[in-house]
Amino acid sequence: AKCQCKVVPKQRTNCGYPGISAAECKKIGCCFNASVPSVPWCYNPKPKKVRKVCPNDPYTRINCGHPGIKPRDCIRKGCCFRAHPAGVPWCFYHRTVEE
Repeated sequence: AKCQCKVVPKQRTNCGYPGISAAECKKIGCCFNASVPSVPWCYNPKPKKVRKVCPNDPYTRINCGHPGIKPRDCIRKGCCFRAHPAGVPWCFYHRTVEE
């Protein structure tokens, strides 16, 4: 993503080799910006920002507990708990989404 390439020039870490082209740099998953001399032009992007969310669609839930698990036991396992609707897991895993 473009925002991952917004790295202060002094904080860039080299990702390529001397003379690498912009196309080759991008092909290997790196950022390229040749506008600042004396810093890496092909550099590592910032890590993606991710967060855990409890999925809204009850039919995509992946079971994290057992029948009759108590809410506190489910949450202690690091999972989501919603006691509705019937017929789907009430204790289920988070989903990781990119921000």
